[in-house]
This record gives sequence, structure tokens and C-alpha cells, in this order.
Amino acid sequence: MKYFIMKTIKYTFLFIFVSLSLISCSDDDNSSNEQIDTPLAFRQELNVSYGNDSDQVFDLYLPANRTINTKVMILVHGGGWTSGDKVDMNPLKDLMLQDLPNIAIVNINYRLADENNPPYPMQIEDITTVVNLLKTNQSDYVISNDIGFLGTSAGAHLSMLWSYAFDTENDVKMVASIVGPTNFTDPAYLNNQNPVLQELIDVFGIDTSINFLEEVSPYHQVTASAPPTTLFYGGQDPLIPTSQGVDMEARLTSLGVTHQFTLYPDAGHGWVGLELLDTWTKLKAFTQTHLE
Repeated sequence: MKYFIMKTIKYTFLFIFVSLSLISCSDDDNSSNEQIDTPLAFRQELNVSYGNDSDQVFDLYLPANRTINTKVMILVHGGGWTSGDKVDMNPLKDLMLQDLPNIAIVNINYRLADENNPPYPMQIEDITTVVNLLKTNQSDYVISNDIGFLGTSAGAHLSMLWSYAFDTENDVKMVASIVGPTNFTDPAYLNNQNPVLQELIDVFGIDTSINFLEEVSPYHQVTASAPPTTLFYGGQDPLIPTSQGVDMEARLTSLGVTHQFTLYPDAGHGWVGLELLDTWTKLKAFTQTHLE
């Protein structure tokens, strides 16, 4: 059952975003003759290792004509913390390459949770390692320390949690959540009667105390200094109760955090058509305002 659920989540997002993918990845250009005093060429590196695990890799896309002021968007895939792959985010990556060509892109894999390896803090630690590696290689990549996050589902949860609770140097300039869980103390979770939903929640079942659930909930970790946040949710999502988005929006409002919130009343754990076009239009504009 769990394999079926996670595969369903994975392929839902792969389907909805592939419909918007308009361009293919550019050819690799690893020229060793680049000079810092001449315009830099587009540079792509695939499966860059940042750890000993086979899942600790990322794809890097550095724009042409980049400078030390070039911002970086980190893409974080979904899959219920136990499945998924960075390839699921390739359609979004392709859209960014076309419509936001001045931003560097880092599309990450992270270690997947299983019965012996809980997602927290493992996956948060992987994101920290990626961010630190980008800083270490800043002069080689020719990028700034300014980053943004774009995550879907579980990846959106991780993006928000890291941005709100683990960005100790205030490098994050924006975070985008597409159907990301925000609050594990939500009564819609704690009192649910949905076995599919409960199976998803049980991934974090190593500690059911309220203190732990608050520790892993972006809703409880966000502060007034949080980066600008944009949220997208479906009103008929069987995995992410509407309250996850509605309550998060209210929390951001109360803290005075710059944000946008979009709820598609008839959408589930993903959407197509005009709603999908609306999502990308808003994401693009939000990114241009806060990261480009």
C-alpha cells in the first residue's frame, strides 16, 4: 500500500508539470577555457555528489553571463519522504531555464526514509550539506549566497522547515510550497480516520509527542523574520487537509511575513489546465520579485 501511495504522489506531480515543460535541457558545456573577465557560458553538471550515499547527489544548472550576484533556486522533490527523485522536478527545472534564465538551479536528491532511517533530521541535514557545498564552491560556480526553495509535497515541507528553522545565516530569500504539509499537530491530522493519510503521517511516528510534532512543523517554527513565502493547495487534496494551507496563511499574516496564498477549491494533490497555468504565472512573478 505504501509503495502504491508514494508512487501515486510521485507520478501525479510528474504528470501535471510535464504538461508545462516547453524546453529540453541544454547541452553540457564544461569548457575549461572560461575566463572570469569574459561572459560566462551556460554550465551544467549532473549527479554532483555531496555525500557517501547514492541519493546524495544534485543536478546543477548555472546560467550564462552569471556573476557573484546570481541567485540560486533549490528544487526539492516530493514522494512522502520515502520515495521520489529529482527527475520528478525536471519539468519545473525546464520552465525555469526558459522563463527565469538568470537564476542558477540546483535540483537535489536526498536520502529517503525507511523503517531504519527516519526523515528527520536526516533530510534536513542533507539540505544543509547542499547549501554549505554551494558556499564552498561559490567562486568556482560564480553565484551568490542568496537562495530560494521550490518544493512539492514532502519536498515543500522540507523546504519550509529548513527555511524557517535552519537558515542560520538568513540566506533564503523566498520559499515556495506546492501542497506541502505544514502542521502535524493539526486536528485534521491527529484525529483523522483516513488510513491513507495516516500512513503518510506515520513516517514521522518515531515520536508522537506534541513537542516533537511541533519541532517538525513549519507552522510552529516560522517566525516574523521568515523569508517571503508562496503557498499553493488543493481544496480536495486527500493527503493534505485544506487547513494545512489555510492555517499557514493565517500564521504568516499574524507574523507579518510577506506571502501569497492560492487555494484551488476543486483541485486535489496536484492540478492541470488553467489552474496549473495560474500556478506557474504566480510562481514566476514571485520569484522575479524576491530572487531574480
